[in-house]
Amino acid sequence: MSASPTGKTRGRLATAMVFLGPSLLGFLAFTIVPLGLSFILAFSNWDVRQHNMFKGERIEFVGWENFERLLTHPAFYQYLGNTLFFMMGIPVAIVGSLVAALLLTRDLPGRQALRRIHLIAAGGLVVALGVLSLTGFAPSGMTLLIVLLFGSILVAGVLGRSTVYRTLFYAPHFTAGVATFLLWKKMYNPQTGPINTALAPVVSTIESIFQWLPPAAGTVLATILLGLGLAVMGLFHRRLGQAWRDAEVGRGGLWALTMLAFVPVLLGWQWMGGSWMAPFWVVGSMLTLGWWVLRALREKPFRTVSAGQGFMPLVLPLTGAITGALICIGLAIVAAKLPAMAASGDLTPPNWLADYHWAKPAIMIMAFWAAVGSNNMILYIAGLTNIPRELYEAAEIDGANWWNRFWHVTWPQLAPVTFFIVVMSVIGGLQGGFEMARAMTQGGPAGSTTTLSYFVYIEGFESGRLGYASAVVWVLFAMVMTMTLLNFKFGNRNVND
Repeated sequence: MSASPTGKTRGRLATAMVFLGPSLLGFLAFTIVPLGLSFILAFSNWDVRQHNMFKGERIEFVGWENFERLLTHPAFYQYLGNTLFFMMGIPVAIVGSLVAALLLTRDLPGRQALRRIHLIAAGGLVVALGVLSLTGFAPSGMTLLIVLLFGSILVAGVLGRSTVYRTLFYAPHFTAGVATFLLWKKMYNPQTGPINTALAPVVSTIESIFQWLPPAAGTVLATILLGLGLAVMGLFHRRLGQAWRDAEVGRGGLWALTMLAFVPVLLGWQWMGGSWMAPFWVVGSMLTLGWWVLRALREKPFRTVSAGQGFMPLVLPLTGAITGALICIGLAIVAAKLPAMAASGDLTPPNWLADYHWAKPAIMIMAFWAAVGSNNMILYIAGLTNIPRELYEAAEIDGANWWNRFWHVTWPQLAPVTFFIVVMSVIGGLQGGFEMARAMTQGGPAGSTTTLSYFVYIEGFESGRLGYASAVVWVLFAMVMTMTLLNFKFGNRNVND
């Protein structure tokens, strides 16, 4: 007799469970159960120092006390601000990954032409070293190592072409994280690190120049940098006004993005303190913002759109503009102090990881270096190779230059890839920062590099307050879930359109 259909189904189910069982048990034991326990612990007062087998005190249910304590804790908002500050590097990293992908997918010249290019580059390197030697430059071990490294890259490029460069760009991603962080910590060493060793002659030259220039030179340079920051924000305001006129953004999105554009205004006012730059920056920002907003509102869009439409696609350009403006503000503050520092002889390379103002930029520089050649670059390379060549040929027939081809062909075709990268980068940004801070700065100086994930480690594994740490985890989970849902609600709509 043949087996019944029910028996066959049960047999197949039993066979499937034999293969799936270990994975399901592992998922249950190491994901679901700890997740449920952490949710329960978030409403308890479990402290390892008090509730253990030696003291015997009972763990009590405290309701929302941990969450209330967290939301009134001043350090929580400092660490949240640190996390968001580090996330401002996400647009720069995405742009860097896209640029790297564009360069690595370009059609390289033939082998003979490529060999000539590399030989010219190698010849230029040799000539530069010869000139330095004639001027009395004494090469150090680090200099020889860098020359050998670049020479090896040039030779490998001749032999392996773009494959070699793709591998080199991706190398930081599969290198052990802690080893990379420790290497960068050595590079940031203020006395023996190669970064400050290379900056020392540059800083010395700048000091000599500002000792020769009048004291007003710092004010002029700071004014130029602040004007550049205003121009960066003005470009975003112009893009926002264009999106409003073209009915790409709704009224709600317009006002939300306008309010977010006040972030560099407030931070600039805080950083500049009582300096003359503070009112200059605030007044200039208000005039720039008001000009573009009023101009946009005078021109009604040609069609009505929903209030929230177009918000998420413009968040990435806004974050990039804020990052650029804040960089200009920081450089302007440094420029304003240069004449006084040069006159007193205090102008030296930064004490990167031990200085409150330089610790976050130092980690962001390292993160950018690692992110340019990460999985984002691989995803963009895959997206670029899947764009039909017919679209570029049609654009060329219409007379489009390289920028028009990128903006109207390449960038829209990469929208799904960019959407995925943005979602994953935001999630990683909210959850990240622990390994870098732990290995390089221990969260310091003065908590300037402590993120929310590192805050969880401090409360849970250093202080032993596991109940309070669980509350922090679930607040972080709520932030991640909220940002992900917003991305899918607004950003995915634009991708599908």
